[in-house]
Amino acid sequence: MITGKTKVLAVIGNPVAHSLSPVFHNAAIRKAGIDYVYTAFPVDNNRLGEAIAGMKAMGISGLNVTIPHKEQVMKYLDHIDKDAEILGAVNTIVNRAGVLTGYNTDVKGFLSGMRQIGYAPKGKRALLLGAGGAARAIIWGLIQEGVASLTIGVRNVPKVRPLVDYFRKYMEISLLDWSTPAFDEALGQAQLLVNATPLGMYPHVDAMPPVNWDKVPKGILAYDIIYTPAETLFLKTAKDHGCHTLNGENMLVGQGAEALRLWTGIEPDIQVMTEALRHALENK
Repeated sequence: MITGKTKVLAVIGNPVAHSLSPVFHNAAIRKAGIDYVYTAFPVDNNRLGEAIAGMKAMGISGLNVTIPHKEQVMKYLDHIDKDAEILGAVNTIVNRAGVLTGYNTDVKGFLSGMRQIGYAPKGKRALLLGAGGAARAIIWGLIQEGVASLTIGVRNVPKVRPLVDYFRKYMEISLLDWSTPAFDEALGQAQLLVNATPLGMYPHVDAMPPVNWDKVPKGILAYDIIYTPAETLFLKTAKDHGCHTLNGENMLVGQGAEALRLWTGIEPDIQVMTEALRHALENK
């Protein structure tokens, strides 16, 4: 029951009506029995500053931030967490007595996906396909976990080189054109294969990155951060090849769970959140 004491959480973006965050956040809130409610606020691109001022003025406890505001919102905040600073983007804002701190929970969400299935990337040879919007969080997460090596395969090497150069101060990273023999050789050494491209996402479900599966070792983990559909062509092919597979559900729920921890101090029920997300996706 919403009362005058209920604390407000929300996601802001433009557009934002499609967001499934309210579904799984409110499921976790109900399960925990805490007096919060989570909703969605569309915010025009030229009114972001007003929205953040409104967060302070109205005492909104926390916000998630999605496209296109993740970078621009940083200048309106009082403090920025290290992960968000390194990634240059904020996806979570915590209001502590009028002081706004920005975080990026995508890193913990990405790592949480693997943690939930008992997979540890430490010491593994990781190969990342693509350098899209989530790639920065994935790269930083793998560096923090202590992978033995990191190779990134892309279509356009010059376009991605500045990103790789940025992270090379933390770890040596190989950047390869995924149509070359050198990339095939890297595939043959991989112990963790991550798809960070949108190839295979609904409605283009017949697409996937150009992986030579004959080169991929059997038994490794193939992780696709896409969650619609639940099994992409990339994951289906990986499974048929004898790989273990993981989709993006756990990453999405994991980053949301970390935001709830920051806002409320509770330990969210991951299973309840995941079931709520799956139910929403099935009925979308």
